[in-house]
Amino acid sequence: MSTTTPPTTRPGPSRTPGVPVRAATVLTALAMALGTAFVLAPGPVAGSLSGGGYDGRRGLEDHLSASFVDYWAAGERGFPPGLRDVVDYWSRYHLVKAVVAAVLLAVLIALGVLLRKAYLRAGGLTAGRRAALASAGAAVAAFALFSLAMVMANVQGAVAPFSSLLSMLPLHAPHGELAGTLDEIGRQLGGYPDAGGATPPPVEVMVGDFGRYHAVLAVAATAAALTAAAMSAVSWRRFAATVPSDRWTRRVLRSSGLLRALLAAAVAVIAVANTATAADPAPALLAFFEGGW
Repeated sequence: MSTTTPPTTRPGPSRTPGVPVRAATVLTALAMALGTAFVLAPGPVAGSLSGGGYDGRRGLEDHLSASFVDYWAAGERGFPPGLRDVVDYWSRYHLVKAVVAAVLLAVLIALGVLLRKAYLRAGGLTAGRRAALASAGAAVAAFALFSLAMVMANVQGAVAPFSSLLSMLPLHAPHGELAGTLDEIGRQLGGYPDAGGATPPPVEVMVGDFGRYHAVLAVAATAAALTAAAMSAVSWRRFAATVPSDRWTRRVLRSSGLLRALLAAAVAVIAVANTATAADPAPALLAFFEGGW
């Protein structure tokens, strides 16, 4: 009588909830590469697109200061060639940063979704593994918020590069012709739009561009606030639909709903403040030139 040995089977993959390691590794590596590109790529790329860059920040500041004085002395709306070159370069610089930051944000969102799904299934894991998932998720969320802020700020700089460039003028320690130019601009802005006599065209350009600079951020912040509010509503709706016995899922959904609501409120404040400045930009521009903005 022969006995038949039952076939041996290899143990199947663990069904313990966790993160798809390969996908998470790829997304993490991609995020690190994009973070490096965000810092290193904008200057060379913008320089190649503009026909030449500048010798570091100091070179850009010196060129800007000289061309800004020429622009004020000319008294025309159009930028002289030197200032036009700087403005074009700065617009492309921020455009590159905005694109890289947007792609980085998308990667971080995808990574965050992976971690969140794993955390929702983490009720049966040890406290240490749950803490590791929570820490990783918090870090990704923080980097995603930073990337969102960078997208908004760099879209702002790409659309209104002239106002963005003004922050690079040595306003706290001007000297020579630049100091005299800034004094004249301050006097004009102090009485704008009824300073007596015709307003110099460069002042009108600066006020208009400064208003556009803040309008862009107001629109971006409004969109971000509405998105965060909608995501919060989804979390609360899922929380309400989850059975009370599933305490782990309800805890996660409640926390995410609260955090998203707080984010929406914070970004809404930014939207309101920038909307007010966009509606009346001259006082804020004067405060900026006086060093108080």
